[in-house]
Amino acid sequence: MPVLELGGLTLGIREGVIALIVLVAFYMGFVLLRMFYLRSKPAPVTAQSVAPTLDRQPVSPSRLADDEPELTLEESWEKPPARMAEDILRQGLEQEFAQLREEVDAMRGELAALRADMLQELAHMRATQSVSPIYGDAMQMAASGYEPAMIAERCGIARAEAELVVALAKSQAQ
Repeated sequence: MPVLELGGLTLGIREGVIALIVLVAFYMGFVLLRMFYLRSKPAPVTAQSVAPTLDRQPVSPSRLADDEPELTLEESWEKPPARMAEDILRQGLEQEFAQLREEVDAMRGELAALRADMLQELAHMRATQSVSPIYGDAMQMAASGYEPAMIAERCGIARAEAELVVALAKSQAQ
């Protein structure tokens, strides 16, 4: 383990980590103090301090809504347009509505897939319930779409019996 010795003082990894933690804590305290200072300090920027020659000039009527009174340049900077909040709210609601629509479409797809799985599982259950226990495996294989030769080989039944089981599975599926 690396160790640093300075004039009889031994510094290891543990001490280095503690020093880093202390430095980060001091930095966070400094940033918080700075934020508090900036928050409490008033910094008004008005139209007079930016452009004193433009004070009390009316805003062009083409930029004003019909129901808003005519404002001076200073007042127009301080007061946002009346419909701005409504437009922002409408845009937010439209985005949320589009997102909800996409989620509903995804849920519909998942529901359709689940419905198909459920119907397939139900067909398997019906096939196994209506058949003798001897032919249960053969019926499940037939419902899954296996060929009669494969069913006969795996279940140890005659090919003719396997063909009958396949025909029975097809008639129950319809």
